[in-house]
Amino acid sequence: MFDRQPVLYNERVIIRPLNREDFGALYAVASDPLLWELHPASNRWKKDVFKQLFNAALDSGGALTVIDKGANQIIGSSRFNVPDLKSSRAEIGWSYLARDYWGGAWNREIKRMLMSHAFRFVDTVYFRIGDENMRSRRATEKLGTRLSEETEIIKMPDGAPVRHVIYEITKQEFADQPLLPS
Repeated sequence: MFDRQPVLYNERVIIRPLNREDFGALYAVASDPLLWELHPASNRWKKDVFKQLFNAALDSGGALTVIDKGANQIIGSSRFNVPDLKSSRAEIGWSYLARDYWGGAWNREIKRMLMSHAFRFVDTVYFRIGDENMRSRRATEKLGTRLSEETEIIKMPDGAPVRHVIYEITKQEFADQPLLPS
């Protein structure tokens, strides 16, 4: 059975289950409009919109809080989704990090921790990203994922249909990657 809310940690990061008390710290991160600039739901920086996202994350049973261990500070969130328990695929998504943590090894390190955990249970991990969100697409490509031919049209909270692309990586592809320095 896939554990969608593990506690994972290394020398720099703690990843733990999201809880209601995380709202204030996560909204402090998410209230930066530049985080959502390329996202199909670019208004998630607004408190009422973010509250909907936060509540959906709590309800999902797979949401996680990401903490900078050294600063003892919440820096973002991510989520596991396993839509079909009979499938050997899991999604990692709904991820966001404070801008101070962009551009370095943080995203790669966090996602590698999440993928390592997921591959204990499944053979493939995938990421669903808005087609035009080039920042997220480039960051996902740096993880060694490949763009699949699969796409989805997802209705956003405002009702607008948005094309999403799927990036994936298999357990073997992940295992074959060279270890990168943090």
